[in-house]
Amino acid sequence: MAFFDLASLAKPLVTAPLALQHLDLDADRRHQLGFEERADPLTVRQLLSHSAGLPAWMPYTGEPLAEQLRRGLPEGHPLFREGRQGLAVYSDLGYRLLAELLERQTGRPFDDLGLEATGLLPAPWPEEVEAVPDGPDAGAWNLAAPTLSLPPRAANLPHDANARAGMKGHAGFGCTPVQMKAWLRAWAGSRTPARMAVETARAADGTVWGLGLQRVFDGAWHFGQLLSRIPLGIRGVHVISSTESGLPESLPAPKPGAGKPTAFWMHFGYTGPALFIRPEDGLCIGLLLHRRGPAGEILDLDTLRARRWRMLEAFLAQF
Repeated sequence: MAFFDLASLAKPLVTAPLALQHLDLDADRRHQLGFEERADPLTVRQLLSHSAGLPAWMPYTGEPLAEQLRRGLPEGHPLFREGRQGLAVYSDLGYRLLAELLERQTGRPFDDLGLEATGLLPAPWPEEVEAVPDGPDAGAWNLAAPTLSLPPRAANLPHDANARAGMKGHAGFGCTPVQMKAWLRAWAGSRTPARMAVETARAADGTVWGLGLQRVFDGAWHFGQLLSRIPLGIRGVHVISSTESGLPESLPAPKPGAGKPTAFWMHFGYTGPALFIRPEDGLCIGLLLHRRGPAGEILDLDTLRARRWRMLEAFLAQF
């Protein structure tokens, strides 16, 4: 059975549920995390909703994040995006801090907590995943940490450089479709998605984030255009997997303006997987796929979006 690197789906399926279970959402964590110079409080609620003002990405060097950020952001790569307090800027770094807080709160390794709570497997995995070349994080890593070698690749390690290096919280879990469905049944059947699906912060482009999930809108060629076909009351957990490596038919670009909010929330993973949840009735759809093209290349984001769209479109034909 195929094994999939969940990448950033670890955020809503592992880190966010653990944070909601173990951590106070509004306690000030500045001093605990080394951000004494920060003027405003630093809270779990902000970290979960990507609104803590942290940059989008930095390489995982093992040093405290606050010390790393005091040196400033490098230039020359789009991954080095400044954050702004109260504005959602998607950031791996906030989930790294959540993992650190969880380890301090519980006194247990984050990977052990995640495995016990979800049944999803922390890397290194017992199974191999489809290999793809390094993505944009590799070039950014060399700019930000030129004296630190890019973490080595292996068949049972994550594609993402930070996850390979050991950054917890943002990625580093994998599963088979059976394992994914088992956890999604428990996750979707609990109160956790409803707690996560609360509008908390908005990005500059109008994207809305809750506590670990992004709101789905129904504008043209947005995923809500497909999902809105499903009548309310259609329940259940559905996991669709594919190891297809052919190039999908391309899609038009989403038109400006996100349309209206739907009842669905979502999250995507760098390596391909996607998650859609309708908390009102517990309908949950997981896509497991690889970001690998026919020649072994890594797919660009537009082609990856088209592959997800075609998979979801084929599944939704039954409705």
